[in-house]
This record gives sequence, C-alpha cells and structure tokens, in this order.
Amino acid sequence: MIKIRRFIFYKILNWKIIGDTNFPKKCVIIAAPHTHWIDFFIAIFARSLFKKKNVSFIGKKELFKFPLKYFLKWLGGIPVDRGSYSNTVDSIAQIFNQKDTFILGISPEGTRKKVDKWKTGFYYIAKKTKVPVICAALDFENKKIIISKPYQLTEDIDKDIHELRSFFNGIKGKIPEYS
Repeated sequence: MIKIRRFIFYKILNWKIIGDTNFPKKCVIIAAPHTHWIDFFIAIFARSLFKKKNVSFIGKKELFKFPLKYFLKWLGGIPVDRGSYSNTVDSIAQIFNQKDTFILGISPEGTRKKVDKWKTGFYYIAKKTKVPVICAALDFENKKIIISKPYQLTEDIDKDIHELRSFFNGIKGKIPEYS
C-alpha cells in the first residue's frame, strides 16, 4: 500500500517532501500557508508517507458533526471550541502530557484567507508542553512540502514568531495572493 501512495504522491501528483520526517516523539508542526481546502488533503496524503504517521490535527468543533466527525477523528482530528472562553491551549497541553507520543499539526493562520498576524495558540501549546515546533511549508508553486529542523522556543515570543515566519518567506500556497 505504501508503494502505491508513494507512486501517486511523487509520480502522479509530482510532489516532493524535503527535510527530515522522523519527528521527535512530541512536537507541534505548523503548516503554512493555508490558502485552500486542498491543503488539508495534500498534508494528510503526505503524512501517510512520513516515518511517524501519527500526526493529529485540530479543527473547529462545528466540522465534527455526523457523519463527518467519524472520518475526521479517524484521520486524527481533535475538535476544539474556538470561543473566547474555551481553554484550547490547556486542553491540548493535557493531551500532550497524557501521551508518550503526540504530534500536533496546526495552521498558524487559523483561516484560509491572507492574514498579517498568526494565531498564537500553537506557540502557547508548544511553550506549555516544552516541545519543539517544526515548520512544514506547503509550496504549491514548486509542489514541495519543506520540513524544517525542530525549533525550541525561547522566552521571546516576538523573536520566535519572527524566526518561524521567516521559514515561510517566498512560499506560495494554492492561492498565491493569500500567501
């Protein structure tokens, strides 16, 4: 089955994965730019080729309704309430602390539209759980998923966000004007 997935991803779709996909046992992967619904399927397909395939993701709870909720949970989805009074960071941190291995993939933009400022939930999840952040650039222009080395957060959020965002400089998503 893996040979078929590799053939489809690399030969038919002509995508490449650049970088080490042997992730630490616990980490947060930020995938960007998120400009189109197809990003999710490219990422899920690529995940099936990673050495560690157990990358979970979060999605707004409104998506996790019958019958879609069973499919999303099967794929590793975790529903979250994005309301202002929810404790998403604490809830996800608790999952990290309860498991020996947990990898979370998340879009720092929080939407498919162009944003000037990232959501910081991924940052606080990684900070609270003391896990590294790995960047995964979805480069549609060159059909590459580019994986960074693990980045250990410092005590300077502005510096960290700047460092992480710089990894994505020049990367064009499926809808380039949203990148």
